Amino acid sequence: MARSERPVLTGLAALVGVGILVGLFLGVAALAGTQLLGINSNGASAGSTSAESLYLPKPSRTRSPSGPLITLAPDPSGTSSPSDQPTEQQTPDKAISLSSGQTQVGQMEQIDLTGVYPGGEGAILQVQRFQGGTWTDFPVTASVSNETFSTYVQTSQLGRNRFRVVDTDTGLESNEVRIQVG
Repeated sequence: MARSERPVLTGLAALVGVGILVGLFLGVAALAGTQLLGINSNGASAGSTSAESLYLPKPSRTRSPSGPLITLAPDPSGTSSPSDQPTEQQTPDKAISLSSGQTQVGQMEQIDLTGVYPGGEGAILQVQRFQGGTWTDFPVTASVSNETFSTYVQTSQLGRNRFRVVDTDTGLESNEVRIQVG
């Protein structure tokens, strides 16, 4: 049979031959590259001077704790007894604590407002300024994350400025901070 009668077989043979040649070429290039970079057959650099190994100590049993796992702070008065405790169940106040990074700034300088809002995770707080005898919304909000919040304001209103934040959902108000502007 002539070669022209089996073109598919001839094409496959040529493809296999080219694949073998390309594989040999890439293998020789990789071998030369590792020799040039100084990498030995263990995968480590030939320039290493010490034997590198991973040391894992043998596991050993530990003793279980014998004392209390939680320690409580002692009563500061030192005279706590069940009869001294209030009889009504008191719920902790969810107070918003606001503080300012500055007490005096120039006109339109940044005033950093930060604070803590226990139990207020995810709350949106509206900044308010005391103006004309009433609290008005300032065009700034802050969100509570990890029970803390921070934002900043800038104002051109000279004199003593009073700021606070209010929870937009519950209406809970923070303490006020006073900043001298100008």
